[in-house]
Amino acid sequence: MMTMTDISLVHEAQDLSDQIIQSEVFLTYIEAKKEIQNNSRIQKELQYFQTLKEKYEEVQRFGKYHPDFRTITSEVREYKRYLDTDPLVAEFKAAEKNLHELLSEISLLLAGQVSPNIKVPTGNPFFDAQQSSCSGGCGSGGSCGCG
Repeated sequence: MMTMTDISLVHEAQDLSDQIIQSEVFLTYIEAKKEIQNNSRIQKELQYFQTLKEKYEEVQRFGKYHPDFRTITSEVREYKRYLDTDPLVAEFKAAEKNLHELLSEISLLLAGQVSPNIKVPTGNPFFDAQQSSCSGGCGSGGSCGCG
């Protein structure tokens, strides 16, 4: 059974998601994603990279003892560098990073409103450093990992 508070929270969450979807950061991400998806050259290159990654995973099972270890490892690294320098891929990755940062900031704000002790993994060392493991709770008798 939902209470009025639950319903209000659902509406607020829907409003927040609508604002995110209408944001410039999200729209830029969607546009960059469409460009990648609709570009046949990039799609072929991504398929080839996926094939290389599968070979790489196979080689990694045996490690340096696999006869093609150095060749495949080097090829994957070089092709990834090649893809990362492609303007469309770079634009998409930048847009993806910006969207991830926006969502991380929102997650941190929401968690902070609930309790300052809630940890939110952001994948960003700047944000994660702000959430030190010493941010409270150490005096509760348990180990807090404070250094």
